[in-house]
Amino acid sequence: MTVFEADPVSCISAQIETAASLAELRDSAQRIDALIVRAHAGGTPAWQIAQQVGVLNGSLFARLWTLQAPPELVAQSCLLVMGSEGRGEQILKTDQDNALLLRDGVAFPGLEGIAQGFNAALAELGYPRCPGDIMLTNPLWRQPLAAFCDTLRGWLYGPTPGNDGPMHLAIFFDAAAVAGDATLLEQAREYLTAVLSDNDAFLARFAAAADQFPEPGGWFTRLVTRRDEQPLDLKKLGTFPIVHGVRALSLQYRVREPGTVARLGQLAAQQHIGHTLARDLCDALHALMQVRLAHQLRQRQRGETPGNEVRPSALEPLERGLLRDALAVVKGFRQFLRQHYHLDLL
Repeated sequence: MTVFEADPVSCISAQIETAASLAELRDSAQRIDALIVRAHAGGTPAWQIAQQVGVLNGSLFARLWTLQAPPELVAQSCLLVMGSEGRGEQILKTDQDNALLLRDGVAFPGLEGIAQGFNAALAELGYPRCPGDIMLTNPLWRQPLAAFCDTLRGWLYGPTPGNDGPMHLAIFFDAAAVAGDATLLEQAREYLTAVLSDNDAFLARFAAAADQFPEPGGWFTRLVTRRDEQPLDLKKLGTFPIVHGVRALSLQYRVREPGTVARLGQLAAQQHIGHTLARDLCDALHALMQVRLAHQLRQRQRGETPGNEVRPSALEPLERGLLRDALAVVKGFRQFLRQHYHLDLL
């Protein structure tokens, strides 16, 4: 048995740390993809695969950044990943969500070109560009700390083009530092906590996104009978209401844990939600991740682009049961959020 077969995570991690070129990192990225397939086939739960992939992706992004950026830029900035990557809940590669916080008072000639090179390199490694431009190439997501703190205040209290403040804040709230000076991220978080105050109106608007996608009629029956071929969106109906609802509660109660499960643990420990609800939401999220990963890997095997929509008839009986139970938990959580934030009054 080779070292790779015995401990693939350690082997890939060591390869990333010693990579000296984009080509070597490309090989590591491909090995991460192979690890996902192998781990899933071996029965590893999706949430555990996500943890492994999160560690490896973080190392890969950090190594790529050190290959693209001069040492003085690396030392005086903080490279962030956001979204599911920041929460440690991403498995298959999805759109890039990254940002750069810079130390105040330091100028970096050629920074725009470095940012463009970094995002282009990530795309070459198989991480698609973000259609919403949530990347280093966008000056909004490449700012000195003080300027970014002003931006945070604007998202909270000032009108933004297209009313994107809540969405942008949600993206930033999931940020994790992968390279450089992590204290820059901590300072930005502390500023956000200080200025958020008890802004009930903003929190309600923020939380309302968890309830934005209407539930299709008869989804329970369709999962039981398999007769209806109308697809269900695993993200809109399942993972997003959980992730964003927990994100809203965490913002309200100053919970700084990066992942949804860890946030639920803190919310329950501080008695902001019940332990039973926290447990059920954890189980539902893990079940949704499991069903989604199995569905997307089957799509890849057929040469299709992995997506979130699945027909009930395409699921195995166990998967239909998992999905049915998970969506029932989500339905109850959405009702909890409506009552907690008085969403019917918006």
